[in-house]
Amino acid sequence: MTSIRKTILAGAFALLSTSALAAETISVFSTSGCGCCIGWMKHLEEAGFTVDAENLAMADLWAKKMEAGLKEGQTSCHTGFVGGYVVEGHVPAAEVKRLLAEKPDAIGLSVPDMPMGSPGMGESDEPYDVLLVMRDGTTATFASYPK
Repeated sequence: MTSIRKTILAGAFALLSTSALAAETISVFSTSGCGCCIGWMKHLEEAGFTVDAENLAMADLWAKKMEAGLKEGQTSCHTGFVGGYVVEGHVPAAEVKRLLAEKPDAIGLSVPDMPMGSPGMGESDEPYDVLLVMRDGTTATFASYPK
């Protein structure tokens, strides 16, 4: 192998290794002072995400949700955007990472409402589903909790 090829391969490997280690940034929109939203953002940071948070008036937050393609019954108290996807509500960080790895043809993920036991909502064995929101507005179960 020529030294030029070795150099190119080494550079490509270094670039891939560096980008794999870089924290993914998720932009999160919520209303001011929401404790469960703050809890969810902390959960994401503990899982290695960088969180860029912005507080909005409720009408502006609702507009963000609708612009993202979410429908009534698919919403919660905060909305995130990462890797071209919307992440609505108390979605576990593991499922966000899975979404980014699998890259399904979808709008994103949603945990509608605010189920107890979901990240940011305290401890509970209350079951809830993480929904994959398709481009046509339909949903499919992406994961179920508790596992």
